Amino acid sequence: MRLSSAIGLLLILAAPLGAQEPRSAIDWLSKSVREKPVPPVKTPVRIIEVPDGVEPNNIEVTTLDAIRKDTVGLLPANVSGLPREFWGSSDTDTIAGLISRQSTDSLPEILSLLYTILLAEVDAPASDGNDATLLLARVDKLLDLGALDQAQALLERAGPDQAEIFRRWFDVSLLTGREDYACTAMRAAPGFAPTLQARVFCLARNGDWNAAALTLATGETLSFISRPDADLMARFLDPGMYEGEPDLPPPAQLTPLIFTMREAIAQPRPSGALPLAFVNADLRATAPWRQQMEAAERLVRSQAMAPNRLIELYTARKAGASGGIWERVKAIQAFDLALLSGDLAAIGTSLPTAFKAMKSVALEVPFAQYYGDRLNLLGFEGAHKKLAFELALLSDGYENAARRFKPETDRDRFLKGLATGNVSGLVAPATLGEAIAGAFLSPMPDGPLKDLLADKKLGEAILRAMLLLKDEAFADPGDIRAALSTLRAVGLEEEARRIALQLLILERRG
Repeated sequence: MRLSSAIGLLLILAAPLGAQEPRSAIDWLSKSVREKPVPPVKTPVRIIEVPDGVEPNNIEVTTLDAIRKDTVGLLPANVSGLPREFWGSSDTDTIAGLISRQSTDSLPEILSLLYTILLAEVDAPASDGNDATLLLARVDKLLDLGALDQAQALLERAGPDQAEIFRRWFDVSLLTGREDYACTAMRAAPGFAPTLQARVFCLARNGDWNAAALTLATGETLSFISRPDADLMARFLDPGMYEGEPDLPPPAQLTPLIFTMREAIAQPRPSGALPLAFVNADLRATAPWRQQMEAAERLVRSQAMAPNRLIELYTARKAGASGGIWERVKAIQAFDLALLSGDLAAIGTSLPTAFKAMKSVALEVPFAQYYGDRLNLLGFEGAHKKLAFELALLSDGYENAARRFKPETDRDRFLKGLATGNVSGLVAPATLGEAIAGAFLSPMPDGPLKDLLADKKLGEAILRAMLLLKDEAFADPGDIRAALSTLRAVGLEEEARRIALQLLILERRG
């Protein structure tokens, strides 16, 4: 009888289960909810109190539905520095596509600019259809970067009252360890129908194991739950029954829901690097130290985490082995100790080793941001002086460091001029330096980027300029000049200088 009742209930839910769903921009998102048709309701309005002496007819009332989700951001204009009309007349789908194409391992300053764009509170494009296309594109890129906290804050600011927004919010909540909160919110969202997989998971999290088991059995019988999902859920509900059994095979598609359940019952992870959003789980205090450091390295590189957290992990305890990450731990610990002691000889000896260790994992800029200002105050000579200077140029205090430095070579003179914004009369180093010099000495060249600015498509021009630099120091010299010229033309002078310095000093291939 219980099974019959459950089947009846599931047949009622079958219609939305079979409905066509919009394809997620991120292929690893859980299909946790489906939107259910709801009867029309009266449009809600903001309730306001009319102050004494003010005529009600002069009060502007804004409906809640009028809030455009694509305008939502975490950084107001006075913080981001971006104008409200940043997107101008650009097409919404075009902007969303440009955001999705941005690399997660770009030059650090390009990534910093990308975060500003993703989190900025600006007006939606003129072509916006108020369907959250741009909000979802921004959130998806934040998830690509592993920036879960920022993505969650953006989703909650917008309000997860649409299926695609709620699905992302539910997944982020799983990945940040807020499973119970996510399940409670799902129960309280009458506009959404939880999929059976999500329903089984949430019933178990709420302690209703019998209902979870019955739902699982019925869903499998009706082929609403696949065999691999059913095997995983059965173990999640009662891991003791499968003690001594072989591990489950890797899933064909790893979603946050599957990942959370597999982690809970200690199933092995798929081979290869996990998406950055999943890596956050390794930062929990229960994870092994090495696992925490490896996760932090990836997240600091994508700027989802501040550099100081990685340094804190590196210096938390004594290295327990040799090779790989343990050599970085030893190098950073030796350098950090020398810097704390103020021993100039020890600092000079340990600095090149520490820098080389960080360069091996493309973390030179986070290293410079943490140590660069302090190094610049020390009286180095020779090769150590040059290295300390370049590290200072990669730090936030790059301009002040350049003003204090007395260069001895053409390259150093050019770097100093670049940091202070004046390369006139200086010898540019090689082809890359010449392309950079052209952007700082000549007007912005004619071309597609200039045309976009003329058409009031500021944001689109900046995103396209960022893509021109995807190959970093090995990009086409003309593209480098066009991109840097565009940034300078729209008032992003500091960003242009820092990108140029990183191109020259890091000399990386994107």
